[in-house]
Amino acid sequence: MTQTPAARPRTLTAPDGTAFRDLNGNGVMEPYENPRLPVDERVADLLRRMTLEEKAGLLFHTMISINADGSLVEPEPGAPDDDPMRASTSAMVTGKLMNHFNLFGVAAPRRMAEWNNRLQDLAATSRLGIPVTVSTDPRHGFVDNPAASAHTEGFSLWPEPPGLAAIGEEELVRRYADIVRREYLAVGIRLALHPMADLATEPRWPRVLGTFGSDAEVAARMVGAYVRGLQGETLGADSVATMTKHFPGAGPQMDGEDAHFPYGREQVYPGGNFDYHLIPFEAAFAAGTTQVMPYYAIPVGTPYEEVGFGFNKGIVTGLLRERYGFDGIVCTDWGLVTDTQIFGSPFPARAWGVEHMDRLTRVECIIAAGADQLGGEAAPELIVELVRTGRVTTERLDTSVARLLREKFRLGLFDNPYVDPVAAAQICGNREFTAAGLAAQSRSITILKDRPHGAPAPVLPLASGIRIYIQGVDPDVAAQYATVVASPEVADVAVVRIATPYDERTEGFETFFRAGRLDFTEDELRPLLEIAAVVPTVVDIFLDRPAVIPEIAEHAAALVANYGASDTALLDVLFGRVEAEGRLPFELPRSMESIAAGHEDVPNDSGDALFSYGHGLRLTSVTHR
Repeated sequence: MTQTPAARPRTLTAPDGTAFRDLNGNGVMEPYENPRLPVDERVADLLRRMTLEEKAGLLFHTMISINADGSLVEPEPGAPDDDPMRASTSAMVTGKLMNHFNLFGVAAPRRMAEWNNRLQDLAATSRLGIPVTVSTDPRHGFVDNPAASAHTEGFSLWPEPPGLAAIGEEELVRRYADIVRREYLAVGIRLALHPMADLATEPRWPRVLGTFGSDAEVAARMVGAYVRGLQGETLGADSVATMTKHFPGAGPQMDGEDAHFPYGREQVYPGGNFDYHLIPFEAAFAAGTTQVMPYYAIPVGTPYEEVGFGFNKGIVTGLLRERYGFDGIVCTDWGLVTDTQIFGSPFPARAWGVEHMDRLTRVECIIAAGADQLGGEAAPELIVELVRTGRVTTERLDTSVARLLREKFRLGLFDNPYVDPVAAAQICGNREFTAAGLAAQSRSITILKDRPHGAPAPVLPLASGIRIYIQGVDPDVAAQYATVVASPEVADVAVVRIATPYDERTEGFETFFRAGRLDFTEDELRPLLEIAAVVPTVVDIFLDRPAVIPEIAEHAAALVANYGASDTALLDVLFGRVEAEGRLPFELPRSMESIAAGHEDVPNDSGDALFSYGHGLRLTSVTHR
């Protein structure tokens, strides 16, 4: 669709020589437009100029889509309007007066930068010219999940967070986050809906892959480095703000089910370990995270009210704001208020514990709990009604609006929200960043076993030029290391890549969550064990959750784990070109029964683990290239 560009605000010079963007178009430098004034003065000036409707728009932060060519999404006349992923951009920005958006979808970096500039031009047509804050879920990993991450071609590619924890090096995490910062800045993304400060204490939980493992102290070091890498020591024009989630720790889900869904709404602490899950958040606070997201779940068996954390005043005000003194932005997780449809299937609001409330009362409860912003919602009219009917005071509304404006000013968005598309194409995925990501992928690989039982010598590293049978590996990549053969019977060794198993969920959003079992069925094991019976077999398993693999560990000649690694990153390790440094960031249980007997809130407590937390071998005879 051809789109006419909006007029960009003029840059004028005030009588005192100060250059400013004339956001309201009156030719006069108002205090909120003056880049020399302290942020709090600019906030106070803008706040007094805003209408109730403009203030209400700030309190909503929902998804926004991008077209592949970098144009704004504007549905054709008559198109269905019930798909929140394809909502009209102009309707949200100039109609609902919203200016916080979570970017959904992917495009080339140059197109993303062009899209940002078009979006900022559109926002500049509003009465006060308030710029948009663009946010995103992680984009630098291997996994695509519309609720959690968006693998984006053109950005550097890194192991998922458990892989960074497997290396365990704070400086690497800070450098990684700094590279993410530079790539995000290049395309106009100014808020990271990460890191996850949750702990992988429940192996079955589908979101283990977003955590830094099961150990709170290790996760705390990683989270602190992550926040500092994105924000810097203080938030400024070169920062990407961080929304640390999911307070007060989303790991201990009952039976490992996820709180996106009604059957996963309970968060439990049978081991009495509530405070343990707060430790990584304490590190985020110390590092200066500017935003926090509570999770969906209901705390069960604690002193807190059994309502979802976003509705929970004891959690948001009592614990987060009063005990920890957090005065930044609190944004709820997505979709606490409105039932909707996702990918053609019903998706009820995650109003756990307050399902009986109507939408207006749910919003009132969220504001009363202490949150500033509603994630995944686009209903400013509800705030307007609550204020006009006296159920929410103007003073309470202004407290949240001021927090939200303050961050926009600190990020420099009022002074320049635009980016250079040509530079974006040069910065994102450049040679330096790509090499750093590849090196981290290899370093994170964890050697669980390197020789058959009773064998005098290890299988790894493999010799260059041997005959290799592969499954799950690109033949063109493998051919750079060895001679690829068509059957295990004529191979010297087999290399097979697999992933942690899971129970299929059947509809809509559920299909993106790998939940349930962690062990392989006999039918799934049989082809792998048949290969291992014919030729020494190296098995590489993607640990998006802690897999139960006793049969594979017994029969594989060598066993390695990855947390997001390309074929090149893996084969560099297997053939001794790069050293694997990973150590398990969570234990690998021996059976599903041992997991069920454990406590959801206690790390590494399955009993007799197959591979313990921190396990990881080092290969000999590694030739660094």
